[in-house]
Amino acid sequence: MPQVPQTFFDALAVRTWCGLALAALGRAREEIDSINVYPVADGDTGTNLYLTMESAAAAVEAVFAGHATAGPSTGVGQPASAGQPTLAEAARAMAHGALIGARGNSGTILAQLLRGMAQVLADDGETPRTDGRGLRLALRRAADSARDAVAHPVEGTVLTVASAAADAAGDAEDDCGTVARAAYEGAGRALAATPAQLAALARAGVVDAGGRGLVAVLAALVETFTGETPRAVAVPAVHARVAVAEAAAEVCDGDDRPEAGGPAFEVIYLLEAEDTAVARLRGRLDELGDSLVVVGGDGLWNVHVHVDDAGAAVEAGVEAGRPYRIRITHFGAEDAHMTGEAGRQPRERAGRAVVAVVPGEGLAGLYAEAGATTVLARPGEPPASGELVEAVRRAHAREVVLLPNDADLRHTAAAAAEQARAEGVRVALIPTRSAVQGIAALAVHEPERRFDEDVVSMTSAAGATRYAEVVIAERQSWTMAGICQAGDVLGLVDGDVAVIGTDVTVTAAAVVDRMLAAGGEMVTLVLGDGAPADVVEHVESRVREGYLAVDTVVYRGGRQGALLLIGVE
Repeated sequence: MPQVPQTFFDALAVRTWCGLALAALGRAREEIDSINVYPVADGDTGTNLYLTMESAAAAVEAVFAGHATAGPSTGVGQPASAGQPTLAEAARAMAHGALIGARGNSGTILAQLLRGMAQVLADDGETPRTDGRGLRLALRRAADSARDAVAHPVEGTVLTVASAAADAAGDAEDDCGTVARAAYEGAGRALAATPAQLAALARAGVVDAGGRGLVAVLAALVETFTGETPRAVAVPAVHARVAVAEAAAEVCDGDDRPEAGGPAFEVIYLLEAEDTAVARLRGRLDELGDSLVVVGGDGLWNVHVHVDDAGAAVEAGVEAGRPYRIRITHFGAEDAHMTGEAGRQPRERAGRAVVAVVPGEGLAGLYAEAGATTVLARPGEPPASGELVEAVRRAHAREVVLLPNDADLRHTAAAAAEQARAEGVRVALIPTRSAVQGIAALAVHEPERRFDEDVVSMTSAAGATRYAEVVIAERQSWTMAGICQAGDVLGLVDGDVAVIGTDVTVTAAAVVDRMLAAGGEMVTLVLGDGAPADVVEHVESRVREGYLAVDTVVYRGGRQGALLLIGVE
């Protein structure tokens, strides 16, 4: 069905644009993934742009649904369409949704582009709509804010395409449709020129993947205001421009591409922090790695960086504020930072990978440093099966070992494993019920072994690890150890309440005693942020004095929900 054009940029136009952009990125996703060579040839730019736009569109739909439920207002001074969100509300929802759902380098930049537009569109919260002039200003703010968010802007990327779109829109007059079309055509011309600006693209024989995604988003903007899908922009075949590509490569001084063997991890997290703290964070992360993009504002930020020390990148976020939804991806051996020849095909899958759900930032860093791809589970926010499938895709391996690390995630993990198998990935699900069991499994993981042997060894190690946790009771409840009251300290062993106490340190020691009564050679303690400072020293002393030849190892888990996770092997 042809799209009904929107004459002005109002809340409905925001909704329409997000839906059309999502559909356009869905159609182009595989194509964009296939030409992704910069800054890392990891073949996921199209997917990351799609997932970011999906989050933005969902947020806009949610705000429309909220107004529909509330019904039209009859308040004095309310617009006639008070049953719908205002332009400001829809634009802010779009920007917020993109910010919290941004994936990868490209998705993070797209989130800032949408945020820049929203800052203009929502500038006057009472204005129900804007015209071509407002759209021109929004596109300019988008391009400028995205460039400011990147630590070291590089020409020949989506930043160049965004700036060209804003420049072309600035010269356009008349209505939103005319401005959108000018921006789209300007972006297309800039996209075609990217190989001459970035040697990595010229060598591979492709245009910039992020820029290609932005052109698709702008095509959706044109369709929003005209009801017509614009003619595809002419992107000359790069291989027909070999002389230009070779010239670009010859003058390139190497600054436009990371070196082979570059940072091993991609770290992304949301961060609640003040502006001054984020400024310091930028400097710290810039020292740690590359591809740094920090977007957002008003106390909420999305941080993206490529580093060798994933734990240090997360710790820098902890120093700045409260990081959460942490995603750490280990670039496999085939994820070479672009050094290939022209015509290079997308990277081969790695042989084997481990995908693990982890409950805290500290454990996310620990697992990632051991080579695992992680999915962070915040208290009360368990990951959906789609997030686990996406993590399997990010791992980009032929064989994957999946560690759910939570008994309640067994069905979710099983569904994700089935979907991944349908996509051609060999998946083994090890039913780990705690992160400490996952640590034990990961400790014996040997990717050079036969897959079945590796899975059996990891399963045995996890099964031989008894697990416990120390938490605070939220309400009165009947338990295996009696009745607990809200505020009591609970010690759960293998999922059941075994100890009820009033002191965290005393309860933790009692839990360890109970577990070691059945034997053990090693105690693993994972300390949560809310645990008392003396709990580790007290438990270690108890083990040292009461149990010969039992070792203790301590990790810091961060905001993991439980005050203390305990494992006994």
